[in-house]
Amino acid sequence: MGNDELVSECVKRPRDRIIDTAQLLFRKHGIRGVGVDAIAEEAGTNKMTLYRHFGSKDELIAECLRDTASGVEPFWRDLEAAHPGDGMAQLHEWVRAVASYASMEGGGCDLLTAAFELPEPDHPARLVVEAFKHEQRNRLAALCRAAGIVEAERLADALGLLLEGARVNRRTVGPDGASANFVTIAEAVIASFSAAAGAQAARD
Repeated sequence: MGNDELVSECVKRPRDRIIDTAQLLFRKHGIRGVGVDAIAEEAGTNKMTLYRHFGSKDELIAECLRDTASGVEPFWRDLEAAHPGDGMAQLHEWVRAVASYASMEGGGCDLLTAAFELPEPDHPARLVVEAFKHEQRNRLAALCRAAGIVEAERLADALGLLLEGARVNRRTVGPDGASANFVTIAEAVIASFSAAAGAQAARD
C-alpha cells in the first residue's frame, strides 16, 4: 500500500473502514469464513467499535451488501447518458455492460454470492439481496418497455436469468464456458422479443 493509500485509509471513519475491510475479506474467504475479530483487526479497530456501529456480524453483512447495491446507480445513469431517449440502444448497451462485469476475473455478484452462502430466509442480508434483485428486475423491465418490447416483464426475466446463469457458469467452468456466449444469446433473445412486438403491432 502506497503512502497516499495509507493516508486515505487512516482518515476514513472507523465505520467505513470496517465496511471496506469486511467486503474485501468476505470476497476473499467467504462470509462464513471470516469472523468479527479478523475484520476488526484488519480494519485497525476493535470488536467493541464494530458492534457499536453494526450490532452484529449479520447486520454488518447486510450493510456491506447495501453499500455494494448503492454502487449501481451510476451504471443506470451512464446507460441513459450514452443513448438519451433511445430505449433499444440502452438495452443493447445494458447487455454489453453486464457481460463485461460478469467476465471480470473473480467476478460475480456479491449479492448473489451472499444469497448462496446465507440460505436462511429471514437473514437480514437476504432481505437486502431480495429487495435489490427485485428493484433491478423492475428497472430492466422498464428499460425493455422503453425499447418497445410488448412483453417487457418476460424479456427482463429472461435476461436476468441469462445473466445470473452466466455468472455461475463462469465461476464453475471458467471463462471459456457457455458464459462466453452471453452477449450473442442475449442479443438473440432481444431480437426474438422485438420481432414479436413488431408482429403484434402489424396485427393491430
